[in-house]
Amino acid sequence: MASVAQFRMFAGLLTHSFRNLLPIILVVGVFQALVIRQVPEDWLSISIGLAVVVVGIALFLQGLELGIFPIGKNISNEFARKGSLPLLMIFGFCLGFSAVIAEPALIAVASQAELISAGRVNGWTLRLLVAVSVGAVVALGIVRIVLGHGLHWYIIGGYLLVVAVTFFAPEEIVGLAYDSGGVTTNIVTVPLIAGLGIGLAMSLGGRNPLAHGFGLVALAVMVPMITVQLYGILVYGQAAAPALSPSLAAPLALNDAANAGVVASSFLLEMLRDLLLMVRDVLPIIGVILFFQYLVIRKPLAHLHQVAAGFVLVIVGLYAFVIGLKLGLFPVGRSMAEQLIALDGWLAVYLFAFAIGFATTMAEPALIAIAAKAEEAAQGKLDGDTIRLLVALGVAVGITIGVHRIITGHPIHYYIMGGYALVIILTAMAPRYIVALAYDLGGVTTSEVTVPLVTALGIGLATNIEGRNVMIDGFGLIAFASIFPIVSVMAYAIVGDFMMRRRGASG
Repeated sequence: MASVAQFRMFAGLLTHSFRNLLPIILVVGVFQALVIRQVPEDWLSISIGLAVVVVGIALFLQGLELGIFPIGKNISNEFARKGSLPLLMIFGFCLGFSAVIAEPALIAVASQAELISAGRVNGWTLRLLVAVSVGAVVALGIVRIVLGHGLHWYIIGGYLLVVAVTFFAPEEIVGLAYDSGGVTTNIVTVPLIAGLGIGLAMSLGGRNPLAHGFGLVALAVMVPMITVQLYGILVYGQAAAPALSPSLAAPLALNDAANAGVVASSFLLEMLRDLLLMVRDVLPIIGVILFFQYLVIRKPLAHLHQVAAGFVLVIVGLYAFVIGLKLGLFPVGRSMAEQLIALDGWLAVYLFAFAIGFATTMAEPALIAIAAKAEEAAQGKLDGDTIRLLVALGVAVGITIGVHRIITGHPIHYYIMGGYALVIILTAMAPRYIVALAYDLGGVTTSEVTVPLVTALGIGLATNIEGRNVMIDGFGLIAFASIFPIVSVMAYAIVGDFMMRRRGASG
């Protein structure tokens, strides 16, 4: 009976995943037919890739329900029963650090930053700074939940510091710093960190899962923005940039040659490499969980086979998801970006930025998972589909504004400082139950679907527009994709709360 129920659940997730991917298919199809007016030569592989994406998302979501969400709740419940805040903080630090240090999106951004800055920004140092920041802030977020503090005070103070540091930071580092904060949260780390917060809030008396359980993701996005900008002030305060060392250049050349050989000789070898990398990315998280479960809590995992199956499904689903994107969405996305830039005028670029921001966000697995958890925690106050729609609109508007900044060449400082000033004002006005969720939703918009497409679009624009600096102008779109969903969700809550009070007053 259990297997039949799980099969039905998987069938439902397949249908759900296909519906979530439809916006991307429609955007690509419309732009190919009406703007580019070309049929992709590799349309068959693209179609297969999109089908693999659908299966991957379904497997991933089922794996979350079987493995990751229950573990996060169980460990936090055990620590709450033990009453050991130091142990819980150490667990939070290790979980945050291990989840981020091997984050593929962060590795990609750090590698691009090291290459484009000619070695001045060290990729490993950047990753280490971000991972330590996330670990420390998850520990701080746990203290906040235990003490029952409102997130808005942490957020307002934190983003005032972010804006102040931005004012002094060199322009070469600002976009990278905000992008580094955005890519810390992926479709594995977000559910795990969110599950830890929600589970802890549910296990403590007097805590609201919606108001207190969410917020760890928000803090994990915010603090790396500060540390990376401080790192940039230190690095760019030096007299001259170091030359690109042979040790950096050689691996890049080797990777290029290896990639070309793999594509030419055996696609299967590349797929195996991707699978091993996917396992590597999840292994630190599994190691931390097993260490604390068996050596600290000293209890065996309940339903071990189910939990193990959940982790396997997460890895396989995430792997299929990434392979499907490589086969299906990335090739047509790259060619469309180049062709749109070559068109006469910028209207098509603005439209594509808005449409692809909306479509990729609607298909984002981490957003799907968090929206479902928010609907469950809110007990009827919030609708998951409405949340996803608001976030997708925010991302679409944010990416469009970010593209406009690159096209016009305006300094990113003013956009970022203005955006977060608006966010701080809305935080002070918004109902308390929505603040933590709104910031978490801003963090989950930037993972495996959004980051590669948005980063490629920004670097492509900065490369092809005369007078633009790739290091200054190519990064930063991810920051815009993170800011404006926070604005849209909190604005929606403010308006809804006002309408409810008005109806109550008139009634």
